[in-house]
Amino acid sequence: MKKRIASVLLALMFAILPLTVAFAAEQSEIEALRGTKLYVYNWGEYISDGADDTVDVNQAFEEKYGIDVVYDTYDNNEVMYSKLKSGGVSYDIVIPSDYMIQRMIAEDMLDKIDFSNIPNYKYIPEKYKNLAHDPGNEYSVPYTVGMVGLIYNTDMYDGVPDSWTALWDDNYSNSILMINNPRDAFAIAQSVLGMDFNNESEAAWRVAAELLKEQKSVSPAYVNDEIFLKMEAGEAALAPYYAGDFLTMQENNPALDFVYPKEGVNFFVDGACILKGAQNKLAAELYINFLLDPDIALANAEYICYASPHTEVYSNPEYSFYQNEILYPADGQFKTQLFLNLKPEILALMSSLWDDVKNHVPANGTSNRAFFFGGESSQTVTDDGEVMTPEARKYALYIGIFAFICLAYIVFRYIRKKYREKA
Repeated sequence: MKKRIASVLLALMFAILPLTVAFAAEQSEIEALRGTKLYVYNWGEYISDGADDTVDVNQAFEEKYGIDVVYDTYDNNEVMYSKLKSGGVSYDIVIPSDYMIQRMIAEDMLDKIDFSNIPNYKYIPEKYKNLAHDPGNEYSVPYTVGMVGLIYNTDMYDGVPDSWTALWDDNYSNSILMINNPRDAFAIAQSVLGMDFNNESEAAWRVAAELLKEQKSVSPAYVNDEIFLKMEAGEAALAPYYAGDFLTMQENNPALDFVYPKEGVNFFVDGACILKGAQNKLAAELYINFLLDPDIALANAEYICYASPHTEVYSNPEYSFYQNEILYPADGQFKTQLFLNLKPEILALMSSLWDDVKNHVPANGTSNRAFFFGGESSQTVTDDGEVMTPEARKYALYIGIFAFICLAYIVFRYIRKKYREKA
C-alpha cells in the first residue's frame, strides 16, 4: 500500500516558499518569531516525522518560519490531562480528543484561537464544525477523525463477527484483546446494552460494569499499543481498536480484517488547541495553519492512516485511502456517538468501576451472560419511536427492579413512621 510521500522535495518546497498566505498578523510580527520556540504536545506516532522517506512536518515548519519546535508525546488523553494539571510542564499546543477538549474548555485550560491567523481553516467542511465539544468553533481545529471498530484474524475467527458480543464469546477464550481505556471499554458495553455513551445515570454505568465483569470469564488481555504486536503476530483472534490503526496492522498481517459492529461505535474528533497562557500564541496559530496546508495535511493523513477532516485530502484521487470504505464509510451506515465530557461524579464513578472490572475474578462455572445476551425475540418500540434491542430491554428491566426496590423502601419508611406516630 502506498503510504509515503517524497519528503525531501516537499520539505525543500516549504523551506523556500515565501510567506504569501494572508494572515491577520503583520509580516513583521511573523518574522519576529524567528529563533523562538514552540512547545507542542501530541499523541505518539501522530505526525509525519521523516521516517521511511516521509515528510518531516516539524522540520518543514522550522525551515519555513525559523521557529524551533519542541515536541513531546503522550499515550492517552488522561495522561496528557494529568501532566498538564500537575503544573510541571508548559506547552503552547496540545491535540486532545473531543470529550477532553470539552473538559479543558470547562476548566479554562484552553485559549480561544484567532482564526484570522488560520486561513487554511477554509478546508474544514461544515460537518466537522459546531460539534458538541466545541459548539462555537472557538477553541479547536479538527486534526483527525475516526471510529473504533472490531479487528479480527480471519485465520483464527470462524466467520465474520457483526456484533460487539463477539468479545464475550467462550470459543475465543484467551484469544481476545480488550482496549485498556475505561471510556472506550465502557462504550463497547454501553453499545451492547443500547445505552448512550454520555449517560449520567449511575445505575446505568453500574450495569455496564457488570457486563464488562462478565467478559473476564473469557480472560481478555487489556492492551493499548501492545495490540499492534499481538494482532500482527497472530496472537489474538479479536480486538477492538481504531480503524486507522487497523490499516497499519493489516500491512504487516494480511489475515486481519475489520468490521463496524451493528450496535454502533464511537466516532471521535481530535483537535489542535492552544493552551491557556501559551508563551508563543502567534507561532501556535501559524503551526495549526501549517498543519492545514493541503500538502502537509496529506502527508500526515498518509503517515497516520487515520481519516482526515480536510477536504483537499479526502477528495484527492492521489490519496492512498481515497474513498476507503473503512476510513470513510457512507453516512448513516451504522450508529455513531461522540464522547462528551462527563460530570465529575460520573467520571469518578467510571474510574472506580473500571478498577472493579480490572480486579474482578470470575467464579468458576458461573455466568450472568444469559441476562445480557438472552435468546432473540421481537424488537420493542418505545413511545418516541426508538427501537429497543433485547439487550436494552434487559437493561430497562434491571433498572426497573432497582427503582421498585427503592420505592418499596420509601413506602416501608413511611408506614413505619405512621405506625410510630399512632403508638
